[in-house]
Amino acid sequence: MDAPERHPRIVVGVDGSDASIAALRTAGSLAGPLGATVEAWACWDVPPGYGLYLVVGIEGFEYAAKQSLEQALADAFGPEVPAFVQPRLVRGKASEQLIEGSRKASLLIVGRRGHGSLVLGSVSSACVSHAHCPVLVVHAPEEATHGKRGSHARKSDDGQ
Repeated sequence: MDAPERHPRIVVGVDGSDASIAALRTAGSLAGPLGATVEAWACWDVPPGYGLYLVVGIEGFEYAAKQSLEQALADAFGPEVPAFVQPRLVRGKASEQLIEGSRKASLLIVGRRGHGSLVLGSVSSACVSHAHCPVLVVHAPEEATHGKRGSHARKSDDGQ
């Protein structure tokens, strides 16, 4: 087993979803007390059937990931992203890259994008199963899952 790092490192998977923004906020709140650095990872890759994309160019995929990462950081922290947060664009399949990144992390945080209340998404499930450090799975805020985005809201037993 490797010796723990002197300066904790939190890796956060960021895809622009409400859950990943909540994961960034959670990492930000943990970083201070832990004295940790937060690495916000936006993973991108060329879709299957890449032959056409090689002719047209793959820069658009990286650019879209960069824009999504910048927007997620602004949504999570406002116009002033804390100095302890380091954005990082990573080419490759998100689950594979985050698992590899967990080798040198103290904590891996991902958002839950699965369907239904008990099912994890494929990336969070893979990370929980294969990461080399503890994994924290963060749900999207309640208002995002039951609010204005058209999600299915359920009434409680008292009809509200």
